[in-house]
Amino acid sequence: MVSVDGRRISLSNLGKVLYPETGTTKGDVIAYYAEIADVLIPHAANRPATRKRWVHGVGTPDAPGEMFFQKNLDDSTPNWVIRHSIEHKSHRNEYPVVNNRPTLVWLAQMAALEIHVPQWQFGRTGTPRNPDRLVLDLDPGEGVGLQECAEVARLVRGILTGMGLDPMPVTSGSKGIHLYAALDGKQTSDQVSAVAHELARALEADHADLVVSDMKKTLRTGKVLLDWSQNSAAKTTITPYSLRGRFRPTVAAPRTWKELESKTLDQLDYAEVLARVKKSGDPLASLTAGHLDSLEPTAERMAGFDRLEKYRSMRDSSKTPEPVPHAAAGGTNGMSFVIQEHHATRLHFDFRLEHDGVLVSWAVPKNVPTDVGKNHLAVQTEDHPLEYGSFEGTIPKGQYGGGEVTIWDSGNYELEKWRDGKEVIVTLHGTKPTGLGTPKRVALIHTGGEGKADQNWLMHLMKDQQATSTAPAAMLATAGAVGDVDDDENDWAFEMKWDGIRAIATVSHGTVTLTSRNGIDLTASYPELSVLADAVGDHPATLDGEIVALDRKGRPDFGLLQQRMNLTGFRDVERARASTPVHYMLFDLLALDGRSLVKNELDSRRQALESLVDPPAGGAVQVPPQFVGSLHDAISTSLELGLEGVVAKRRDAGYEPGRRSRSWLKIKHHRAQEVVVGGWRPGQGRRANGVGALLLGVPDGTGFRYVGKVGTGFSDAVLDGFTTTFASRTRVKPTLDGVPAAEARDVHWIRPDLVGEVEFAEWTATGRLRQPSWRGWRPDKSPKDIHLE
Repeated sequence: MVSVDGRRISLSNLGKVLYPETGTTKGDVIAYYAEIADVLIPHAANRPATRKRWVHGVGTPDAPGEMFFQKNLDDSTPNWVIRHSIEHKSHRNEYPVVNNRPTLVWLAQMAALEIHVPQWQFGRTGTPRNPDRLVLDLDPGEGVGLQECAEVARLVRGILTGMGLDPMPVTSGSKGIHLYAALDGKQTSDQVSAVAHELARALEADHADLVVSDMKKTLRTGKVLLDWSQNSAAKTTITPYSLRGRFRPTVAAPRTWKELESKTLDQLDYAEVLARVKKSGDPLASLTAGHLDSLEPTAERMAGFDRLEKYRSMRDSSKTPEPVPHAAAGGTNGMSFVIQEHHATRLHFDFRLEHDGVLVSWAVPKNVPTDVGKNHLAVQTEDHPLEYGSFEGTIPKGQYGGGEVTIWDSGNYELEKWRDGKEVIVTLHGTKPTGLGTPKRVALIHTGGEGKADQNWLMHLMKDQQATSTAPAAMLATAGAVGDVDDDENDWAFEMKWDGIRAIATVSHGTVTLTSRNGIDLTASYPELSVLADAVGDHPATLDGEIVALDRKGRPDFGLLQQRMNLTGFRDVERARASTPVHYMLFDLLALDGRSLVKNELDSRRQALESLVDPPAGGAVQVPPQFVGSLHDAISTSLELGLEGVVAKRRDAGYEPGRRSRSWLKIKHHRAQEVVVGGWRPGQGRRANGVGALLLGVPDGTGFRYVGKVGTGFSDAVLDGFTTTFASRTRVKPTLDGVPAAEARDVHWIRPDLVGEVEFAEWTATGRLRQPSWRGWRPDKSPKDIHLE
């Protein structure tokens, strides 16, 4: 009984000879795999492992040993072995994945000499991804050998390099050479196979005396078979650094291109490979370094993954009322959640968070904890479609999850942290009086279990039920008109009104934290604004400003800024940041060096702001000029610059956190109104299969009063986004009051929890918006923030 990285494994028959020609024992094999694990595992991890076992050894040329394939795991498999299932035509196999040293040692103990894996990996919930590497197997026919394989490898290298790929050679440990090249995961296995097949045919046409692409053995004499077929999703290739079940303990050994030039090139045995790795490391390391991280299911790459394959494989749409769409909805900025009470074999609750176009799901037997001292088990299940967020009904007996499903609570969540497979922290805002009640801040923490326990998480109710930010609430301006400002007395200062979102910045010890006006942490979404720390130097400070995105003419564009909102994943943010950088327009200083300035007059705060901030090069942080004197001049400048309007501020007024004050008046060139969206009507013509118009409302007592519909101002991308965003918010009953019967006839009602903004000409006598045009979503605001402008 030995301990391998904390796992206890029983080893037996260590002296048994598995390679008679060299006297290599089972103990030698186990020792090799334990030592080579650090370089082998990156090439095998997260892939289903098929094993070739020689329980009684490989034998001799005169008496070969018996070998058998093993795909499925048997009942004696330790619980800590990580595993995933694959649905085949007539059965389901459960495969181990070689993600750690103990699993490798356990396989060696069972005399699994060869480990074969496909060119794709399992995703987070066990769904196969697209392949992340291409492989070509150069197999010599009778009359040729390794030298001819090396010659073909160089020919292949020339083609792949011209395609922008970087092929790397591996002597197979058998007779030939394998070539690997890293892929970005955008192509399916069929697409990669088609390219590999065409490459093989092209080389065969140009070098018919040396290369063959047909598998028939009769055609391979004197030639090298360029086997392209191992890129099929159903095929496997021996993993780099795996032993071979040959008569000598040779290894599928990564090599350098310089080595392939050698006239004495030969296959390597395990002792030679161990010595090489100890001296020079892994020549194949760049195959996995970096590019695998880019294969996470980001919004841009969702089309390359089928996040619902496992969900669909478990359901028959002709036998269950559950939604079974053909594909996931794709990248989405939606932040919905649902908790469904599920009376299946045992009563439990299904907890689902909208993320990356699906509902990431956990089964929580005891529901969300109500005591900070008692954590509840949450078992992660397959991703569900967004449509499942509104599902209620009876799943027939005999079908997966058979039983009654009802919605216990649903609503929106605020995201604080999302680390795939490790930790999720959210604040849940429910809508049902009998559900969560007050907002609940909960953490989902992976237990670190492996094997059967790999899907186990703990759900913890956080002690702090308040917003996570300690920044003061933003002071708010009141809608005004030119006649509200008497600038003869020089009592007012005027600033440009920036078309963006408010953010309070807290700078401390070189760290910048950005908080929206409704308390959401925006820091991860706008990393370029960290330069604010350099702009204020060593002074702890709290500042107020507006985050904007500028168009090609340098004007703020609210529609452009929408591309940056709600992004929190590092790669999503970096990609959007490259195409749509943001700028922080500072206009107030609320605290400096630990001293609050909110009671100081505006002039005093403004002077301190200008003295403090040294805007860095590049313009990410700016202190735009303030006008004193003529409102007319300020408005003229605003029009000339193509801005939204001006904000007039009393120079002698203090800063009033969280209050809407007439000390600040916003004077716009065009009328705008924040609204909730309560439903949508289908379009006509090219919009016939989607959204034609949105029904809008504003808070009115306990509900929302209908104020009209908007059908203009939408780009195609915005319209496509509506379909995704609304999918999980469907409601049967009207969610807006006072909608005329003629307009309510074909409405698709949705939960009224999303805030948008429209531009309009005027209010009608009946309290409707005249000529509204859509401006965009306001994720920085909630329905309770809406007031009539």
